[in-house]
This record gives sequence, C-alpha cells and structure tokens, in this order.
Amino acid sequence: MAAPLLANLSESLGSPEPAVRLMLSILIGYPCALVYRKYLFYQTATVINLFHAISGLALAAFNFGPQIYHSAVCVLVQFLMMRLMGRTITTVLSSFTFQMVYLLAGYYYTATEEYDIKWTMPHCVLTLKLVGLSFDYYDGGKEPSQLSAEQKKAALPSVPSLLEVCGFSYFYGGFLVGPQFTLRSYQKLVAGELTDSPGKPPNSVTPAMKRFALGFLCLTIYTIFSPYYPDSYFLTDEYEAQPFWYRCVFVLIWAKVILYKYVSCWVIAEGVCILSGIGYNGVVDGEHRWDACANMKVWVFETAPLFGGTISSFNINTNAWVARHVFKRLKFLGNKTLSHVTTLLFLTVWHGLHSGYILCFSMEFFIITVERQLANSPLYPLIYLVQQFFHWLFMGYPLVPFCLFTFDKWLKVYSSIYFCGHVFFLVAYLAMPHLRKALVPKKERSEIKQD
Repeated sequence: MAAPLLANLSESLGSPEPAVRLMLSILIGYPCALVYRKYLFYQTATVINLFHAISGLALAAFNFGPQIYHSAVCVLVQFLMMRLMGRTITTVLSSFTFQMVYLLAGYYYTATEEYDIKWTMPHCVLTLKLVGLSFDYYDGGKEPSQLSAEQKKAALPSVPSLLEVCGFSYFYGGFLVGPQFTLRSYQKLVAGELTDSPGKPPNSVTPAMKRFALGFLCLTIYTIFSPYYPDSYFLTDEYEAQPFWYRCVFVLIWAKVILYKYVSCWVIAEGVCILSGIGYNGVVDGEHRWDACANMKVWVFETAPLFGGTISSFNINTNAWVARHVFKRLKFLGNKTLSHVTTLLFLTVWHGLHSGYILCFSMEFFIITVERQLANSPLYPLIYLVQQFFHWLFMGYPLVPFCLFTFDKWLKVYSSIYFCGHVFFLVAYLAMPHLRKALVPKKERSEIKQD
C-alpha cells in the first residue's frame, strides 16, 4: 500500500522516490520529537535510548531496507573497539581506519555517475559520529589540563553502553543528514538537562517551527526552480551554443538553486533537534539559545560578500567537527597551511572517490588563499563592489565538479566557460604582490605583514 502512494507522490512532485522517502523521514522526526517530549521525557535512560535507537532504525529501514546492516556493523564494531582496546591511541587509529575504509568501500561498490540517495549518504554522517566518539572517549582518559575547552566539554568520563551508543548513532534528529553532535550532548538530552525549564520539557516549539518554516521555504524554492536548472543541461549542445555570458550566469543561478537542496534538509532537521532539546545551547546575554545543532546561517549565507563567509555559514557542524578532530589535532605539524591542506584532503576523501571532489576542494583552498590576500589588503575597501560581484559569479564555479563528479563531465563544462574561474583567481594571485608594491607605501606593507 505504501509503495504505490510513494510512487504517486514522487510522480506528482517530479522528484525521485528515494528523495521523497528521505524528506518524509526528516519530517517524521517532528512527531518523534513530540512523542519524546510528551511521553518519554521523564522516563529512564534505557527507555529513551531504546526509543531513539528503534525509531532511527525504522527510518533507516524505510529508506534503505536490509542495507541498514552496514550501519549496525559499524556501530557494533565501534563499541567493541572502545570496550576491548580502552582509552588508547590504538583505539582512535583503529576506529578512524575501520570507519573510513568501510565508508570508502561503500562508495566504491555503489558508485554511479549520478547523485544517488543510498545507504552511503547517512553512513558518511555516521562515520564522523563514530570517529568523533573514539576521540572523545580517548580524551576522557587524559588530565583536564591537557585538554582544550572544546575537548573538556566533549570528553567522556566513562565507557558508554551499547544501547547508549545505538541511541546516539540512530537518533532521528541527526542520523540521515546530520547535524553532528557529541555523545556528551546526547547524554545530557537523555538526562533531561537540555532545557530552558529545569525538570520540564524545553519551551522550544516556537523556535523549532521557525526553522521548519524557513526550511520549508527553501525546499519550496528548490522544488519550483530545480526543474529549470538541471545538472544535465550543462552537457547539452544547447548549453554549449549559448553566449559566454549566459553560460556563466547559468552556473551562478544553478548553484543558488542546487544549494537549496542541502539548505532545506539541514534547516528542517535542525528544527527536529530544537524540538527535542538537543539544539539547546544555554543562555547567552540573558537569552536562551537554540543553535547548538545549527548547520546553516541562512542570512549570512545569502548576504556574505566573501567566499569565506559563505563557507563558514554552510554545513557548520561538519566544519566544526573537522576543525576539532582533524585541523586542531594536526597542530604538531607546526604549519597552518599544511594542516589546512590535510584537512581539505580528508574532506575530499570523506565525500567520495570522484575526481570532482578533489577539484572542488582544491579550488576552494585556492580561492580562500587569494581572498585572504585581498581582504587583508588596504586596497580591499576600494574593490568591495567588484569582489561582491565576483563572489556571486564564481560561487557556483567549484560546485560544477562537485555535482557532476566525473572528469569527462566537469572538463566539458569548464572548457565551455574557458576555465574562467581558474584564470581569474590565478591572475589575482599573481598580480596582488605587484599591486601592493605599486599602490601601498612600504611602511604600511610592513605593518600588514606583521599583523
């Protein structure tokens, strides 16, 4: 009965059935959160963990059927590693190696040339959760003086139970598309501590509905406009026959539309986290904050004049996870640039095995490098409007290989627009030192360099 209904709904919306299942599963998080608030908030940790584990597993089965065994295997192996290996660096390295190899094997054996919603999609989210869990467990065995403020908040003082790890892993608010949160935060949720009314469910219905409404608006925009800006159009003779300016503007508009797919999912999922309470972030300046699980700063994303601002407002929790567990732990390298490159390499591999991911993140690194020179220059206020224009024009440029995946496809598109993004930022990178030397007094250049 459910299959024909889903097929009809998919056809009426013009969306693939897996996409419809995914969005329905994210929305089902809201009634799950309401059940937890009304009937389970005062129950024991065992009951709450069971509810979260079973409801999350049900959503996984609804989307991926028997393939849920992949996540179950990884959760069980992670638990056994912590139990049997203890708080050792061996546990961290074993966890990282096993979880990443399992994910990459999944990418390899399920790879196609299109973006498919399959079991590897939530599994990449789970991989970060489980690897982060091993780091937090390891940190729990260190002296507090050896830990940063972030690590102290996440460090685990005791070994979690299997049921606790399952509840954390399959929690309906973050299993499918994120966001990332620590087991310590999840434990506080189960203990009823993440609330603005001590001893009572949080007053989070209104902030949750605000995020839902914003996410639904983004989803509506994507649903209406995405049929007019499909990825496949890039590979048509019609696109190649268009004027150069049209091809560039199409990339810009396409990118804005395609990104709403991610924005809508993350913002709606954030609403689920807020409604359950795990989105509670304490009191700041006398106001209760609900942004602990915010994965998007939509206003910043829409208005930031710099690529750095756009990147920092997008997929926030994943970026924070990578900063905490990869970038900052590479401090021993003694070189920020090397740490940054290694971090981007990890993100590239984590996303998948296609060449498009490598090009996307390498281009991102190059753009940010150039932009920092511009932003730190006294010339910057003079070229603000120009920078704003090129920010919007080239925002979609690195997304082309990210979404088209394979070498033959993204090369065809980049060739049709004459690699204009590469040329522009290469010229800017090479010209900046000469512009500084010609236009900025030597004394000011020395002060900038010192800063």
